[in-house]
Amino acid sequence: MKIHILGICGTFMGGVALLARESGHAVEGSDTGAWPPMSEILEHAGIPVHSGYEIGALEPAPDRVLIGNALSRGNPAVEYTLDRGLAYRSGPGWLAESILDDRCVVAVAGTHGKTTTASMAAWILERCGLDPGFLIGGAPGFSERSARLGTGSPFVVEADEYDTAFFDKRAKAVHYRPRVLVLNNLEYDHADIYPDLAAIATQLHHAVRTVPGGGQVVVNGDDPNLPAVLERGCWSPVARVGFGADNDWRIRYDARGGAELLHAGATLGALRPPQPGRHNLANAAAAIAAAVSAGADAERALQAANEFPGVHRRQELRGEAGGVEVFDDFAHHPSAVAATLEALAEPGRRLLAVLEPRSNTMRMGLHQHELRQALERADRAFVLAPGDLPWSVADALAPLGGRAHTAPDVAALAEQVLAEAHPGDRLVVMSNGTFGGIHERLLDGLRERGER
Repeated sequence: MKIHILGICGTFMGGVALLARESGHAVEGSDTGAWPPMSEILEHAGIPVHSGYEIGALEPAPDRVLIGNALSRGNPAVEYTLDRGLAYRSGPGWLAESILDDRCVVAVAGTHGKTTTASMAAWILERCGLDPGFLIGGAPGFSERSARLGTGSPFVVEADEYDTAFFDKRAKAVHYRPRVLVLNNLEYDHADIYPDLAAIATQLHHAVRTVPGGGQVVVNGDDPNLPAVLERGCWSPVARVGFGADNDWRIRYDARGGAELLHAGATLGALRPPQPGRHNLANAAAAIAAAVSAGADAERALQAANEFPGVHRRQELRGEAGGVEVFDDFAHHPSAVAATLEALAEPGRRLLAVLEPRSNTMRMGLHQHELRQALERADRAFVLAPGDLPWSVADALAPLGGRAHTAPDVAALAEQVLAEAHPGDRLVVMSNGTFGGIHERLLDGLRERGER
């Protein structure tokens, strides 16, 4: 079958392309821009990418057009597909019917931690000898690819709550019919498509409704918003994970300040994932619970979690120059920003936060009042404030006083950071985009300063 993918360079649709190619299909696609690492991954897989959405890329007609959710009516390739009556499908729809039909699907949903938890679940299943397939919306540290078929029964998929396609406004998460469903947490996000938290909760509830009675729902037992999702109906066994004493999988700090994992009241062993932070302990415990539900041995799963190599752009050390460590993190929601800063804080070292308010929800100003509190843990905060934002970043950060700095463009913001950074500082850059290459700007600037 010849498949053409519109929006192929997105992390999800790029993963779909890899799975289609590995399944033996002839695959190509179109997008407005192709950047590393996805551009390199697709090229290595031998998948051609057309620049832009010219209708010539759809001639001769492919057997199936897969349309990413970034495309809408009015796009020339979309209009051509509809006018010519070409067979089309969404990425999640194709994945469900062509790849997941006979697999033990482990779907990871929730506002935060999906990529890390899904990557860790796949890693654990791999280390336990189950050779899982996976499709992850990021770059796991244990694989050069974001997706693969695998030969075992388990298939781990990041179950995004964002919408599916212009013709299917349900969340991606409702398509996958998981045997194991992880609900990491629930907060308000994606304000461009969801009017309130209840609308997102409805989508998660729809996903819960697809889990069979012999399956498993793994839920963050400490999250205040998830009980309402389950109270609307749940027909599957529920395993609760968290720090609270009532959780089936309980994280408990020991006398030495480390953490241990308990299952059904019995101590399983020390929980020591290499990635720091309370949120990463929760991610690890959820991944272990999910992997065990999919057939992994509990003790081997815990050992694998403690050896997890991480995910690119999640507390990733991009480099060190001039005595300053520069980290990269995908955090873009106030809760994720606060968790990342808390995890990277180290006694005796200043912590500098550099943030791009890039998500649709943040750009709309829905989280502006929580932003100051999220950045409280940083010794200095540098926030991009482009002129097209409908709210004032400076006003939102005013309670931080001289600790907060804003600039209208990346170059000016980088100069502010370089003027403030000193040897021994730890600097964390947070954005769900490329942030104009500010990571390399900062590292280059720090190197140049050290050579003077």
